[in-house]
Amino acid sequence: MQVPAVLMRGGTSRGLYFHEGDLPADPELRDRFILAAYGSPDAYRRQVDGVGGATSSTSKVAIIADGRHLGVDVTYEFGQVSIDQPLVDRTGNCGNMSAAVGPFAVDEGLVPATDPVTQVRFLNLNTGKTVTAHVPTRDGRFDPTGDFSVAGVPGTGASIRLDYLHPGGAVTGSLLPTGRTVDKVDVPGVGAVEMSIVDAANPLLFVRWESLGLTGKELPDEIDADSGLLARLELVRASAAVHIGTAPSREEATSLTPSVPKLALVGPPCAYPLPDGTVQPQTGQTLRASMMSMGRVHRSYALTGAICTAVAAALPGTLVSQVAQAGAPDDEVRIAHPSGVLPMTARVERNGDGWTVPVVSGYRTARRLMAGEVIVPDEIVPDERVASHV
Repeated sequence: MQVPAVLMRGGTSRGLYFHEGDLPADPELRDRFILAAYGSPDAYRRQVDGVGGATSSTSKVAIIADGRHLGVDVTYEFGQVSIDQPLVDRTGNCGNMSAAVGPFAVDEGLVPATDPVTQVRFLNLNTGKTVTAHVPTRDGRFDPTGDFSVAGVPGTGASIRLDYLHPGGAVTGSLLPTGRTVDKVDVPGVGAVEMSIVDAANPLLFVRWESLGLTGKELPDEIDADSGLLARLELVRASAAVHIGTAPSREEATSLTPSVPKLALVGPPCAYPLPDGTVQPQTGQTLRASMMSMGRVHRSYALTGAICTAVAAALPGTLVSQVAQAGAPDDEVRIAHPSGVLPMTARVERNGDGWTVPVVSGYRTARRLMAGEVIVPDEIVPDERVASHV
C-alpha cells in the first residue's frame, strides 16, 4: 500500500504529515499502517525498517484535515509513535509538530496564502484546543528562510509565531488537576516526592532536581546511561499519572500512556554544560529545566512542555515559580534546557479563586524536507482497505 505523505521538521521534532483522507478509515488499520511506516515496534530501538528516527523527537506523526465545519482552517491530530512497542499514543499534543501544521496547510492548498504572513487557525483534536500560527509566506507558499534560530536545531529559519489559546486543562480538564500547586505523592522505592502538576497544552509534573539526587548540571547522556535512575523517574511519572487519574495503575501508565503526563526536572538558573562542549551561562535564564520524553531525556524542550512550564512559572506557589528568577521583560520565561534557552510568554490571570490562561506564545521554525509516498507491505495493510482515491 502506498500513501502520499510529507516529511517535515517542526521546531525540534520531525515526522510525517498525512491528509486524513489518504489514510485507512479504520482506526486499527490506520495505526497498523503508521507503525509499519515508521518501523515500529523495533526491539533494537533503531526503526531501521521504516522512516522513524529512533528517538522520541523523530518518531511522531501528524494527520491533517479540513476544519471549516468546526470554525477553524484545519484540524490536526498528533501521534507519538512508540519505537519499541506497538503503540501510537494520542493522549496529548506536540507543540513542535504544531509548528509545521500551518506551513503544511498553506503548501497543500488547504489555506490560501496572504503574503507576507498567513494566519492559520487549527484545532488540535488530541486536546480540543485551538492554535493560531502566523506563517511567513512568499508567492503563495510557506517561506522557510530567515534569521531566527531555535536551540537544538542547526542553522536559522523563518520565525513562526504560535498562539496557544486557552491551553489550560488540555487533557485533564483543569489547569491544576489536583486543585493544589504542590502535592506529595508516594512513589514505591523512592518515597514521598514533592511535585507540582499543571495541565496547560499538556499535563506536566514538575520535580526539583535535588529530589532525585541530581544537580541540573548533568548531560542527557549521563542520565540516559543510568538505568536505575531512569526507572525511578518513570516510577515518579507513572505514580503522578495515577494520582491525577490519567491512568488506573502505574503499569498501565507506563505501557499505554508513556507520553502523558510528562516529567520535568526544574531548578534555579545555573551554568551547565551543553552537548557540544560549551557552557550555558547562568545569565539570561529564568530557570533550568529538562524534560523526559518516552523514557529518555529530551535533547531540547518540547514546546507543549514549554507552554506548561511558562504557565507554571507564573502560578504562585508551584515548584516552578519557587525556583524561577524574576526579571525578564513582558512576562517572558526563559527556559534553560539541554540545548540552550527557549523564551516563552504566558498571560495568566486571576479568575475568582482560580486562574485562567488566555494565551501562551512561542516561536519556532519549520521546514518541508521531503514529499512522496510511504510504502507499507500489502500483507500488513491491504490496498483495498484504504480510501478509494488512494
